[in-house]
Amino acid sequence: MPPSKLIHLFLILTVTINLCAAELPSFREAPAFRNGRECPRTTWSSLDKQIHNPSIIHIAMTLDTAYLRGSVAGVYSVLHHATCPENIVFHFITTHSHGSKLTRAITTTFPYLNFHVYYFNTNLVKGKISSSIRRALDQPLNYARMFLADLLPAGVRRIIYFDSDLIVVDDVVNLWSINLGGHVLGAPEYCHANFTSYFTSKFWSNPVFTASLKGRSRDPCYFNTGVMVIDLWKWREGKYTEKLEKWMRIQKRYRIYELGSLPPFLLVFAGDVEGMEHRWNQHGLGGDNLEGLCRALHPGPVSLLHWSGKGKPWLRIDSKKPCPLDSLWAPYDLFRYPSLFSDS
Repeated sequence: MPPSKLIHLFLILTVTINLCAAELPSFREAPAFRNGRECPRTTWSSLDKQIHNPSIIHIAMTLDTAYLRGSVAGVYSVLHHATCPENIVFHFITTHSHGSKLTRAITTTFPYLNFHVYYFNTNLVKGKISSSIRRALDQPLNYARMFLADLLPAGVRRIIYFDSDLIVVDDVVNLWSINLGGHVLGAPEYCHANFTSYFTSKFWSNPVFTASLKGRSRDPCYFNTGVMVIDLWKWREGKYTEKLEKWMRIQKRYRIYELGSLPPFLLVFAGDVEGMEHRWNQHGLGGDNLEGLCRALHPGPVSLLHWSGKGKPWLRIDSKKPCPLDSLWAPYDLFRYPSLFSDS
């Protein structure tokens, strides 16, 4: 066997053994990112229950063992392109099963990062989750985005929610400063997508269900929940978590959709979303939910690349079968590949 194939086989076996042993990946330490001179000097504490400081950018992400490598790359990309990286606070949502290990991984990789960790009670959703077309979409942590208003301190008025399979290639302050125009939620909308395809015939044949889409500010359009700007104060005031949970209970009884946590968001918010430029979610780079084939970028400028779908760049890179656009993710990958030779 050629030496190159032996090395590749060694790496695969090492990664497999580590996963079986429930060990987390090892990462290189990220550099310290400092504010530019124009940045306001400011601090934030979770004890500030009612104080909203618009100079502090709040970003929420989930942390789990399967997507940790993607989360680390996402954080690194945000810091790398930010003018005021020290004014960014990350809010990581995780579970108790591996929470301490995941927190340690973030601390050692980003020693200067301002972040907080919150534990999501998976029992809140376990009895409400219906099986979908991809197992990853059925994980309880995938539904944690519905509970951000309950998990985060009251002093966090606005939050950016990011999935763990994306990178930002622009200054995140440009996303943070978007005017929500009185809406609870802002996201890029894709009105060319077939909105009806996200729900089954059991939904469309029930006049009570379809009536819920009437009275919106405009026709409902598809939006991807992997990138959202949310006014948490308005969310709490409107009790939107309860509205999302209601549709989850209906789904368990009537099977009105096939896709994880996305459809409840569409049913509650579509048509009342503050639309943003598509540059802030060049999504679908992971292909569809079944095969995960390579895809090209959508036309237009790019501020954020999102590998939604089955194919993840770190898995394709490790399998030596990367897609062309995976090379754009690779520079933000801090994964420390195992050495072929030990020091001993």
